[in-house]
Amino acid sequence: MQVKIDTNAKDIARRIGKKGKALSGSVKKALSKTAQAGINIIEARTSKGVGFKKGKFKKYTPIYAAFRASRGRSTNPDLQFTGQMLSAMTSRASSKKAEIFFTRATESKKAAMNNKSRPFFGFSSREEKQLSKVFFRALK
Repeated sequence: MQVKIDTNAKDIARRIGKKGKALSGSVKKALSKTAQAGINIIEARTSKGVGFKKGKFKKYTPIYAAFRASRGRSTNPDLQFTGQMLSAMTSRASSKKAEIFFTRATESKKAAMNNKSRPFFGFSSREEKQLSKVFFRALK
């Protein structure tokens, strides 16, 4: 599962101007910082039980809520039973793109299943604007 952050190429070209190849390394660094900020956004929002399409996650089934309660976990949906799924989220960046992904296949499958019923792996338009600001601040 991957999330791509698209940027406006004309805006980037205008800001970069004549600096060209000298900025290749700083673009990679800026993309890396942006991807990490994206991970932070996803983790913070998910821990509050809110999806990227706004609104709270749908409630757990009564059977699963009882199971969580019996294990001392909250019955409020936050997708964090053990914390392994979200902790497996990481990123990588090149000079052209950054990706946010899961390091372990089991956690990636878990995230894909959770994302179907409680969409958490993505960004709202407001969050995309925040990430754009992070990118351009890091580019300087």
